[in-house]
Amino acid sequence: MKAVVYTRYGTPEVLELKEIERPVPKDNEVLVKVHATTVTPMDWHLRQPGMNIIARMIAGPIKPKNPILGTEFAGEIESVGKDVKQFKAGDQVYGGAPPFGAHAEYVCMPENKVAIKPTNMTFREAAGVPFAGTTALNYLRQKGNIQEGHKVLVNGASGGVGTLAVQLAKYFGADVTGVCSTPNLEMVRSLGADNVIDYTKEDFTKTDQTYDIIFDAVGKRSFSQCKGSLNRGGIYLNTIATIPLLLQMLWTSKMGDKKAVFALIPFTTEDLIYLKDAIETGKVKTVIDRTYPLSEIAEAHRYSETGHAKGKIVITVNDET
Repeated sequence: MKAVVYTRYGTPEVLELKEIERPVPKDNEVLVKVHATTVTPMDWHLRQPGMNIIARMIAGPIKPKNPILGTEFAGEIESVGKDVKQFKAGDQVYGGAPPFGAHAEYVCMPENKVAIKPTNMTFREAAGVPFAGTTALNYLRQKGNIQEGHKVLVNGASGGVGTLAVQLAKYFGADVTGVCSTPNLEMVRSLGADNVIDYTKEDFTKTDQTYDIIFDAVGKRSFSQCKGSLNRGGIYLNTIATIPLLLQMLWTSKMGDKKAVFALIPFTTEDLIYLKDAIETGKVKTVIDRTYPLSEIAEAHRYSETGHAKGKIVITVNDET
């Protein structure tokens, strides 16, 4: 099978399209023929040489532990291990790749990391949901304890996680403010945001508006900067782990009534089913910015690194749609 492999850290040029052996599913795994996958900021953060110490611990201290990147996919089950009960060959599924591996024609996944894909989505649309969608879902629901009527601000509302966070926060009944740049204001409004802030013209931390949850989906604002914009009992959520943030988490867990939170939250089939149900109501969708074939994945990395992607960057693999 074809797969994009990297054996050292560096620029997008370290990514090579190679022919490698097709994986064989273990007893509790399914083998998925990948129709579409995505490039996320995690992919290029783990590929580049200047990653922070936390990312380097995940990726490997000297060279990559997992030579194939890719955290989410949609496709069709080719075969199943003998202990798999929920799926069969031919099922159309979507899921996430905890050890990565989705930038390939086939990927093996544990049974509890995939689910039947939403019926109202194409493979390309569904591929953009598992990693970003479960991140937004679990941060808002588990860590933010989001409630109907909460005031929620999403910083980076036009990005892959941000677009889904805006929609899910509205799905939960929150009053949502999205922060993005000028070209993306109307798109974020179209996702259901009650208010939008153009960060090139206004700093949300300098206004008198306060929120129950501030979800920094791009890791651009610190807890110290956002603390004054949180209501009493408010929660600051950040998806980018840094040493200062971890120290703030430790401090706020013991003192004060405003909390800083980062977490690596493993997702399950149940999370994917929850997202599937939300998507099939028509209230949650994938925003696709650009689509590239697997052979042009280096270019997709370059575009993702600009930080200007609107929604998801999709990679077509065995895409027959």
